[in-house]
Amino acid sequence: MKKISIETLRKIREETGAGVMRVKKVLEELDGNENKALEVLKKEGFEKVAKREGRNTGEGKVFTYSHHTGKVVSVVELLCETDFVAKNDLFEELGKNIALQVASMGEEKIEDQEFIKDPSKKISELIKEVIAKTGENIRLGRVFRVELGK
Repeated sequence: MKKISIETLRKIREETGAGVMRVKKVLEELDGNENKALEVLKKEGFEKVAKREGRNTGEGKVFTYSHHTGKVVSVVELLCETDFVAKNDLFEELGKNIALQVASMGEEKIEDQEFIKDPSKKISELIKEVIAKTGENIRLGRVFRVELGK
């Protein structure tokens, strides 16, 4: 069996949010195949996301983005279950990315839009990835975009 490096464990754990022991076990079962392990762990993460959908999201944060021209601004309300997650770096990054997305592409059907930084993913997938990594339900609240002259 192939020896599994700590760097590989760390990389897959960061990408999937799975526990170190789970990552190690999956890699061992798949004889060190990183791509298959990522696939399995992401699938497990998305299954956990489905279980969290109905949970209350009474905490969160408001994110804004102002274009450098000063002519477009967006405001995004991102909700989660606890203030602990609202202060998490993953949640912060998600909120900032969604605010940038709204300023660039508008607020219509935001969750179905392709992410401007990575068109292979939709905004809804970004949200699900953070849910899988934090273990909490996260959802979009109110979303606004204002453009000067429109």
